[in-house]
This record gives sequence, structure tokens and C-alpha cells, in this order.
Amino acid sequence: MSLKAQIHEWMVRHREEGIQLLQNLVRIASTQGNEQDAQLLMAGKLFELNLDVDLWEPDGAVLEKHPYFYSPRTRFTGSPNVVGVMKGEGGGRSIILNGHVDVVPEGDLLQWRSQPYSGEVLDGKLYGRGASDMKGGNVSMLLALEALQGLGVRLKGDVIFQSVIEEESGGAGTLAMIVKGYKADAALIPEPTNMRIFPKQQGSMWFRLVVKGRSAHGGTRYEGVSAIEKSMLVVAHVLELEQVRNAGISDPLFEGNPIPIPINIGTIGGGNWPSSVPDTVTLEGRIGVAPEESLEHAKEDMVRWLELLETKDDWFRESPVELQWFGARWVPGSVDPAHELIRIVSEQYTGVTSRPAVLEASPWGTDGGLLTVLADTPCIVFGPGSTATAHHPNEHIELDAMFEAAEVIALTLMEWCGVAEPVEAEGKDAATAEAAEAGSNQEQGGQDAGELSPSNEHDALA
Repeated sequence: MSLKAQIHEWMVRHREEGIQLLQNLVRIASTQGNEQDAQLLMAGKLFELNLDVDLWEPDGAVLEKHPYFYSPRTRFTGSPNVVGVMKGEGGGRSIILNGHVDVVPEGDLLQWRSQPYSGEVLDGKLYGRGASDMKGGNVSMLLALEALQGLGVRLKGDVIFQSVIEEESGGAGTLAMIVKGYKADAALIPEPTNMRIFPKQQGSMWFRLVVKGRSAHGGTRYEGVSAIEKSMLVVAHVLELEQVRNAGISDPLFEGNPIPIPINIGTIGGGNWPSSVPDTVTLEGRIGVAPEESLEHAKEDMVRWLELLETKDDWFRESPVELQWFGARWVPGSVDPAHELIRIVSEQYTGVTSRPAVLEASPWGTDGGLLTVLADTPCIVFGPGSTATAHHPNEHIELDAMFEAAEVIALTLMEWCGVAEPVEAEGKDAATAEAAEAGSNQEQGGQDAGELSPSNEHDALA
């Protein structure tokens, strides 16, 4: 029996254990500031796999000095990061498997069919906040590592498993990993792509626009200038910028996406009395950043465009709109679609599912941009789950997809990292040994990851 077939059989035999692991993880409400229990569960699983485990709370005082840091908090007490390193035998390429455990709040409980952290399984789906985004992907990674270990497969290159906090609010957890020194020859993040492969991902930033008017009595409103009326002009003007920026997007990976890099106005507030002309309106929104674009270039586009408002209305010459950058931001990332990791994941996906791989550009940001840009670790995004349910009431994941993703990741690790000389292991038959030996003959490039992963010099969280 081929090793590929044995990995599939291993997943079938351990299906209930995998479902139980996901249920246990989903039943922990790991919203921002409450990640510790989920991370301890992850660390415990990594210890079971005999990985070199590093568990620590990021140092906010260090991170807040970094130009790419954003978080609504600078203290991470009770919110540890977790790393588990599966050391390779040497001579192979290294890879980071990165996933986040933080989840967004559950929202209106009345819109959920059962309580948001139930982990209920129904019709092949597991329900609960975080099931799709992205605890199902985390379990896929763990199952891939466990299957390889259970079948006695030894890799040449290191696998660096990262379970991070803070992805949903800007990536401080992954930034802490990078600051600590973790990097590799490539990275994979199993965010909910619906099993599509994303070589590129847009970034985004939050902005605030303060639109000014002049107050007056509502009975003589013609004596004032309504900030609400002026804000309507501002919104229309900003949406014109969206059209201009997207007209320059020709990347075929965005084909079928009607607005590759959207600008969204998410909040509006202003006025203080029904009978008064409002003198201030505040608009808050999100601007998408193209995969090959810098955050600074997108900022400059917005600044220049707002300066054109005075050509549409003289009021803005006297009272220009105030632009502020605040809150979360996600770094865009781009990996050449011809990158070998993309080829490997595509081939393994087709081999497991008998379906052709689909390459697209991500319509949202992930921590992959930080890994690609700051850690010099090309990162692609591929995983089970779908954003059609992520952040929604009744969030869920198709369990079959979670196990398929686990098989794809396990096979990808073998080809990317390389397979060392086979060893006799319990339950490992001659066919397995033959397949492993064949894998060891595959020519591998890249640097031995043993030189890339930092030593475990931090104490574990008490």
C-alpha cells in the first residue's frame, strides 16, 4: 500500500479523534484576551507529539515600538503564543504552519441555531464560532503532523507549527513570532479558502475622515453648513477613488472578483440635536491594499484624492477633510504563482480530491503578508472552511474538507521538506518503507531549517 493511501486510511481511522479535538477547541471562547485555554490545549497536543514546544506571552513593550505593530492592547497577560518545532533529520527545506486561535465575538445570540460554542455536529458539519475561521484549519495541521508520526515518516526539513493570537485585530501574534526570530523557507496558513490556493492577498487599513460644517439653528439652516450633507459628497468622492484604484488591477488571480481592493465606509456619526445644523461628521472605513502595493502608497493615494474635493465644492478649500489612520491593518503579500510550494500543494490537492486546484487572490488579509514581507518567508494560504460562514451566525465547517486538507498538508510536507531514510516503526509495512525511501530520493533545495528556528530560551507559561 502506498504511503499516500496509508495517510488516507490513517485519517479514516482517526476521524472521531479529529472531530473531538475540533469540538474541544471550538468549545473554548477564545475571543481577544481569552486565548489562554485554547493555547494550552494546542500546547498540550504539541507536547503529545514530542515537538520542541515554546509557550510565551508576547512582550507588548517591545512590539509597540515596531512599525508594523497594531493591537488595541499592549499587554498580553493570559494570551500566549505557542510554537512546536518538529526537527528534521537535515538536508531538507523548512516550513512554517501558522494558524490563529483568536475568534471574533459571537454577535446576536438569537441568530444562532444553538449556542455559539457548542461544537455541535450535524449533517457532516461542525458548528461554532471559530470552526471555519480557523480552528478547523489548525486541526488539519495537527492531524497532518500526527499522521506522519504515526506512520513513522521522518522529514529532512524542520516543520515549525505556530499557533498565534491577535490575527483578527492586525497580526500582533505573528509579528511577535517574527520578532523572536522564527522564519523558514516557506509558510502555509490554512485560513478558510474553501480549499482554493491563494498565492496573493490584499492588505487593508482602517481610516477615519472628519468632515466639518458650520452650526446654525435648524429653522435658519441656510445660515449654516451641514456636515451631514458635505459627508455625502465625501462618501461619493471616496467611492470614485475605489473605482480608480481598481481600474488598475489586471492580475488574472482577481478574475471574477468585482472589486479586488474595496474601500468600505463602515461607520458614520455626527450631529448632536435635531434642530441644529450639524458641524461635524465622522466616517470610518477600510481601504484595501493590492498584493504588490505598499501600505504607504495606498495612504498617499487617499491623501491626494481627498485634496481634489475642493475642485468639487469650494467649502472643502476652507474646511478640508481631516484624514486619520487608526486601528487595525494587514500587510499585503504576494508569492509568484510559479513558486514550487504552490505547485506541490496544487498537485497534492488534485491527488487527494480528484479535483483541479483553483488559484485565486485572497479577498481579505491574513498574517501571510507579515511572513512574506517581514520574515522573508513566502507564504501561501490554503485551507478548509469558507468565509461564507466565517464571522457569521451559525458558523460551521465541512468535516470532510478538514480531513482532506489534513491529507494535502501531510503530503505537501513530505515533498517540500523531503523524507529521510525510512526506519522501522510499529504499524509500518514494507510498502510504507518503499514509499518513504522513494521520497528520500527526491532532490530537495533550500537551507536546513535547523539553522533557522531559534532556540527555546523562554520559560513556559506557568
